[in-house]
Amino acid sequence: MSLSLRQRLGIAAVLALVMLATRINHFTPVPDASWALFFAGGFYLRGLGRWAFPAFMALAVAIDAWVITAGGQSFFDHYCMSAAYWFLVPSYAAMWFGGLLLARNYRGLQWRAVAWLAATLLVSASACYLLSNGSFYWLSDTVTNATFGGWAKNLGDWYLPYLRSTAMYVAGGAVVHVVVALLARERVAAADAVAR
Repeated sequence: MSLSLRQRLGIAAVLALVMLATRINHFTPVPDASWALFFAGGFYLRGLGRWAFPAFMALAVAIDAWVITAGGQSFFDHYCMSAAYWFLVPSYAAMWFGGLLLARNYRGLQWRAVAWLAATLLVSASACYLLSNGSFYWLSDTVTNATFGGWAKNLGDWYLPYLRSTAMYVAGGAVVHVVVALLARERVAAADAVAR
């Protein structure tokens, strides 16, 4: 997959807009797409990660700060803000790395790509969830009397909904990817036919 710098910047802009539109409230009918966006960032923005990943992290923190302060609360006094909040960096890095791994093994529109997509998404989303949920459960002041049994119940309550919403966004992105790739293939074939 060969994308120009302009195309990658365009994709980065679209991903940022989707983050702005969905991260505003994690529990609305339109769920937060951040996990899927970091996964897509790793896939499409390969080679730009030195600036793109930190930029997307900064955007996520800025959106959270805006939402919390717009709600009349202090950013640093909010229940989500603890040492656990900073575990979002390795959590989202797991998603980015999953997308990067998928990109390294992507060989075009083949059924093998679907298997790679499913495997990398499952592993990276699971790692992201364990890091983000585990750090919140064990490090925040929100959970009193933390136990392994309580953490296991918490994992069970939230893992599938987070995985489902992330998978839905990634599946939607995959459909768009396939359509664009097929249109690009037709365009190249038409240009080749005219050149002959």
